[in-house]
Amino acid sequence: MMEVENRLSERFDGLVDELPDELNERRVKNGVILEESEEEVEAMEGGGVEGEEMLKSDGLHHNSGRIIKKAKRPIKATSFSEPSVPGVAPTQGLVNLNRASKNLRRPRNSLGRGLPKKGGAGGKGTWGKLGDEMELPWVDPNDPNYDSDGEEAAEVGKKTIKLNTLVPEMSEEDVRKAVEPLMLEYFENGECEEVLFSLEEMLLNIGSRRWMVPALAIELSMDHKPSHREMTSQLISELYQKVISQRDIGKAYDFLLRQLSDLILDTPDAPTIIGNFMARNIADDCIPPKFLQSYKGHVTEVEAVKALCRADTLLSMKHGLVRLDNVWGVGGGIRPVKYLVKKIVLLLKEYLCSCDIQEATRCLKDLEVPHFHHELVYEAVVMVIESMHEKTDEAMCKLLQALFRSFVITIEQMRAGFQRVYDQMVDISIDVPQAYSVLERWVLRCRQAGIINDDILKKMPSRGRKRFVSEGDGGLIKDSSYW
Repeated sequence: MMEVENRLSERFDGLVDELPDELNERRVKNGVILEESEEEVEAMEGGGVEGEEMLKSDGLHHNSGRIIKKAKRPIKATSFSEPSVPGVAPTQGLVNLNRASKNLRRPRNSLGRGLPKKGGAGGKGTWGKLGDEMELPWVDPNDPNYDSDGEEAAEVGKKTIKLNTLVPEMSEEDVRKAVEPLMLEYFENGECEEVLFSLEEMLLNIGSRRWMVPALAIELSMDHKPSHREMTSQLISELYQKVISQRDIGKAYDFLLRQLSDLILDTPDAPTIIGNFMARNIADDCIPPKFLQSYKGHVTEVEAVKALCRADTLLSMKHGLVRLDNVWGVGGGIRPVKYLVKKIVLLLKEYLCSCDIQEATRCLKDLEVPHFHHELVYEAVVMVIESMHEKTDEAMCKLLQALFRSFVITIEQMRAGFQRVYDQMVDISIDVPQAYSVLERWVLRCRQAGIINDDILKKMPSRGRKRFVSEGDGGLIKDSSYW
């Protein structure tokens, strides 16, 4: 560093400080360094005799013949933003510049077309180019939050990134709370598609506990009627290969066979019911026939053996697979009307012999036809008219009174049954001439017992008789109606 300073001092010592007085006066005037004019510069660059003479006259030529030039430095006086310093001449070309010309968009270097910078999208507080709102910001495909929107998975190196949906799996208690209301609702409306749709929505949450669906369905059907067990068999067949598989059904029966000792406490015939379900599922091709053979020699509990023997017996009988369609019997409105009428007539005849109201009520409920109870009312009234016995009148009145008070037969069914008798009185009176008088006596008894109301009583017909009144009435005919 010292050597560089020494060399500089050797080269320039005496060059600036020892300038003539004229040049020094020219360099500094009023504290401002003046620039050289263009004529002087051309004269220096010309290299001619005139140039040399001018340089010599000005004293700007070094002894070695090298030309000395002063750098042009902008001063504050030539700034656009501030006025010039008093007493200092402004730079050529900037005299007439005002604030409007200062703010022009044209570049000062005479280049460009004078258009806004960045198309109006640059600078602070700008709105951006027209249409920028339609463009989404660029996202790095290697970003973990990058979404390809249907594109193939991006490959990073030799590995393919695949994001799977994480779904929490339900516990056994949660599955039970979710499935039981579905089954109970299914027993009311019988809509298999609704249960299937609901289970498909929660299939990911159920996960490996899908076997609990058939297990809970069979367990709940044990507390209901045979018609509900038939609905359960149909539901399992409908859910097969859509929600549950053969392995799930087999696991469900394994669970039920282990729980037989507890199920018997609530349902004494639980082994028979489970055996029927096994045979029915085999007939519906939900589980293979070898499913029963896999338990041979591996079951020691008496109840489980009884259930397996029941299923094997149903499958081994002649035309067993065909008969298993009615393993739960034909119940509800599926049975023909003639069959139901015959059952109701037999029920009433047995009641007249035994006068057991509880047994008659149980038999009526087992038919599972609440919409057809008006047939029992109709048949009971017809039996009373045909028998014309006081004991029959009293027994039938007690039966209808018990069924009405226990809400087994509703007032609508009672009204429909009596109305059917009223409509058939013309035909009934052909076989029983005293039908109207017997009907009148028995309807009054039922009204006193509170079985029917005044509306049903007023609609009761009576036989019309043309009977003339006294001669003073002018031969008028008395009204034949009862009221």
